[in-house]
Amino acid sequence: MTDAHAGGEARSTDRAAPAAAKLTLLTMTSMVVGSMVGAGVFSLPGRFAQETGVAGTLIAWTIAGLGMLMLAFVFQTLAVRRPHLDAGVYAYAKAGFGEYLGFFSAFGYWASACVGNVTYWVLIMSTIGAVAPALGEGQTLLAVVLSSIGLWGVFLLIRRGVKEATAINRIVTVAKLVPILVFILLALFCLKPDVFARNITATHHGGALFPQIRGTMLVTVFVFLGVEGANVYSRHAKRREDVGRATVLGFLSVFAIFASVTIVSYGILPLHEIAALRQPSMGQVLQAAVGTWGNVLVSVGLIVSVLGAYLAWSLMAAEVLLVAARDDDMPRFLRRLSVADVPVAALFLSTCLSQLVLVITLFSGDAFNFTLDLTSALSLIPYLLAAVYALKIALHRPPGATRREGTTRELVVAALATLYTAFLLYAAGLKFVLVAFIVYAPATVLFVMARREQGRPLFSLRELVILAVSVAGAIAGLAAIATGWIQL
Repeated sequence: MTDAHAGGEARSTDRAAPAAAKLTLLTMTSMVVGSMVGAGVFSLPGRFAQETGVAGTLIAWTIAGLGMLMLAFVFQTLAVRRPHLDAGVYAYAKAGFGEYLGFFSAFGYWASACVGNVTYWVLIMSTIGAVAPALGEGQTLLAVVLSSIGLWGVFLLIRRGVKEATAINRIVTVAKLVPILVFILLALFCLKPDVFARNITATHHGGALFPQIRGTMLVTVFVFLGVEGANVYSRHAKRREDVGRATVLGFLSVFAIFASVTIVSYGILPLHEIAALRQPSMGQVLQAAVGTWGNVLVSVGLIVSVLGAYLAWSLMAAEVLLVAARDDDMPRFLRRLSVADVPVAALFLSTCLSQLVLVITLFSGDAFNFTLDLTSALSLIPYLLAAVYALKIALHRPPGATRREGTTRELVVAALATLYTAFLLYAAGLKFVLVAFIVYAPATVLFVMARREQGRPLFSLRELVILAVSVAGAIAGLAAIATGWIQL
C-alpha cells in the first residue's frame, strides 16, 4: 500500500479527479477478453445440449456471432464518433434518449454485472462441491459464507488501485485461456465421428429448429457480456482509437473459443448425456474423454477464469456508477474516489448488491441458470439503447448538410445490431423481462435522490410515462412470482 493511499480517501468534490492510469491496446484487449471469458464458457456444453444438437448450435452461433460482431462494431464506431462519451453503454443511452433512460441503462448494466458476479461464485462453489459435498451446487449456507468472504476479499484488492487490478487481470487472462485451449485440442483428438454424427440432428424437443435456437440465445448473451469492456473504461485509454480496436480484437478471439468449445463437445458424448451433466459441464465432458485429470484441469482453469472475470466486471460496474454520478444522474456520494483513482463508494455499493443476490440464492431452485439468464436479460436494454443510438447517429443530418453523418456501412451495422438486440429481448421471453422490471423500477429511488440534490423537478411528463411502464412491469413480475408462474 502506498503512503498516499494510507492517508485515506479523497473527499467527493467537483474538482478534477486524480490522474487515471493510462491503458494500452494490449491491456484493454485483455480486459475485453478477461470480462467475457468467465463462468459462461465452462457451462456451454450442457446449456446448448439442453436445447439443440450440432445443426442448431451452428446456426445459433452464426446468429449470435454476427449479431454481437455488429454490436462490437457499434461500440467501435461510437468510440470514434463520440470520443467525449465515457463509460460507453450508459453514456450512449443518455446522449441519445435523455437522462432517465440513460439512468436506466446505467443501472441495468451495473445490476447485470452484480448479478453476473454472483453467478461466478455459485459456479466456483459448485465446482469445489464435486469433492466437498457440503458446498452442494453452490447454494448451501457454507457455500454462501465462503463466497461472501471471496466477494469482500476482491473488494479490498481493487480498493488498492486500478493499475494494480488491471495488471493482475492481464496475467489472469493469459492463465485462464490455457486450460480452455487444452480442452479444445484434447476434445478434437478424442472426438468420436459416430457420436458427433448422431448429435447433428439430435434434440430433446423435436420439431422446429427455431425454438431450439431461441433457447440458446440468453446463454450466448451471457458469455458475450463484456464485449463493450474497453468502452466502459475508456477514460483510462492511452489512445482513444485503441478502444474500438480492443473491442473487435477481443470479440473475435473469444468468439472462436466459445464456438469451438461447444462444437467439439458433441463428439465426446451423446446429446442427452451432455445435457444431464453437472455444471461446469466442460469438466465433465473432458473427464469422459481423458479421465479424472481432465475434470481437475478444467476445474482449476474455471476458478482462475472466474476470478479474473469477476475482477474485470467489478471494475466496470463501479466505473459506470462513477460516471453516472459525475453526470448528476446518480447521487453524489457515488463520485467519491480514493487517491488511487478507485471509485470506492461505487465499488462498495456494487459489492453490497452482489452480497444481497448471493443470499437470495439460498432460496433458489437453480441459482446458476437463473442468475445467468437474469444477468443477460438486465443487459439487453442497455445494449438495445446503444445500438439504436448508433442508428440515430448514422441517420443524422447536421444543419446545412446534404448527407447523413454516418457512412452507409455504419448505417447497416447499426440497423443489424438493433434488430439483433430486439430479437434477444424476444428470445428472453416475458418471464425474464418482468423480472428485469422488478430490478429496474425500485432503482428510480437513486434517480430521485440525484434530482433532489440538484433542486430540479423530479420527472418530466415523458419520464413519468417511462416510470409508469417500469412500475407496471414490476408489479406484473411480482404477481407472477406470487402465483408461481415465475420461479427463482
